[in-house]
Amino acid sequence: MSAYAIARLRNVRMGAEIVEYLQRIDATLAPFGGRFIIHGGKVELLEGQWSGDLIVISFPDGPSARAWYASPAYQDILALRTGNSEGDTILIDGVSDDHRATDVLAG
Repeated sequence: MSAYAIARLRNVRMGAEIVEYLQRIDATLAPFGGRFIIHGGKVELLEGQWSGDLIVISFPDGPSARAWYASPAYQDILALRTGNSEGDTILIDGVSDDHRATDVLAG
């Protein structure tokens, strides 16, 4: 089952360190089957309040997502992002293709 790394970043200070982070992150994802499915972009607000940029990276499964985040390659560049932005980051498992909303009631 797919898993996702999701970040909402705010106050990104674009500079040499963020550029380096962007130049290096793809290579950290490849060994774990990670790929960007959302990377910023225009938000159409339908309800509530929103600020920041949304980033979603898909992985084949939870162990791959956790292994990527803990990998020496990613940990080596992490401070380039966290030192130049504010935000929240999570790892979360996806649902099966046949998932229905009522499935959460079973559990």
